[in-house]
Amino acid sequence: MKYILLILTLQFAVAVEAQKKGELVEIADHFSFTEGPVADARGDIYFTDQPNNRIWKYSASGELIRFLEPSGRANGLAMDNDGWLVACADENNEIWRIHPETREIEVLVGTYAGKPLNGPNDLWISSSGNYYITDPYYQRSYWSRTSAELPEALYMYQQGKLLQVDSNFVRPNGIAASPDERKLYVADIGDNKTYVYDIAENGALHNKRLFCDRGSDGMTTDKKGNVYLTGDGVFVYTPQGALLRHIKVPVKWTANVCFGGKESEYLFITASEKIFKIYPDW
Repeated sequence: MKYILLILTLQFAVAVEAQKKGELVEIADHFSFTEGPVADARGDIYFTDQPNNRIWKYSASGELIRFLEPSGRANGLAMDNDGWLVACADENNEIWRIHPETREIEVLVGTYAGKPLNGPNDLWISSSGNYYITDPYYQRSYWSRTSAELPEALYMYQQGKLLQVDSNFVRPNGIAASPDERKLYVADIGDNKTYVYDIAENGALHNKRLFCDRGSDGMTTDKKGNVYLTGDGVFVYTPQGALLRHIKVPVKWTANVCFGGKESEYLFITASEKIFKIYPDW
C-alpha cells in the first residue's frame, strides 16, 4: 500500500507561554476538529485535525508545523517505545506507525477475525509494548459501508496479534493508564461511564469496575494519578474517583488532553476548532 505524503512545514504565529498557573491559553484556532494529542520525549505535541486529514506538531519551543497530510483520517495518537507515532487511522480502519523524521508509514492491523475494525478511535501503549485500543463505530462520510461487522470493543495488540479483550460496552472511546501502569481506564461514552481495570504483568486485564458515572471522549492521567475526562470542558478526578475540579473550555466540545512541554508542565487540550494549554495549579 502506497501513500502520497504532502509534507508542509508552514509555521504559524502561536500564543505565548502561559504566565500564570491555572490560566487557559489558546494556542491556535484554524482547525476543523482537533483530537488525539500526545507528547514525545522532548515534550513536543502531536495532534490531529481529523476532518481535514492532517496531523500537526506543536514543539516545546512554540512552533506549529503541519506534520503529515494525508494522515489516514487519524484520530487518537500515541508514542511507541521506539519513538514512532502510532495513529488510529480510521479511513481504512487501521493502526499506523509513523516515523517522526521520514514519515514512513507501517500499517500494523486493520481487521479482526477476518472482519474490518469499526474505526479505531484511541489507544494507550504500555512500557512493555502492549497496545490497548478502543474501537467504537462512528459512521463516517468517507466510508462506503453503513454498519459494523464487529462489536464495539476494547482490544489489545501484543506481539503482532490483535486480541479482543472486552466487548461489553455501548461505545468505548477514551483510554489512559495510571502512572505506575497498574490500572487502565476506559470510558464508555455511549453509557456515560468510565471503568478501570487492573493490568497484570503479562498485560492481561482483570477486575473491571466502575470508576465514575461520567463518560469521556479522550482522556489522560497526571503524575499524581489524577484522571482527566473530556466533553463539556475537562473534569479532573482523583485516583479514588472523586471529582477534583472542572476546567471550563470556551468551545462546543472538548475532545482530548495530554501533558507535554519540556518538563511535562502543561496540560494540552484539543477542543473543537482550537487547541489550548494550561499550567495546572492543583
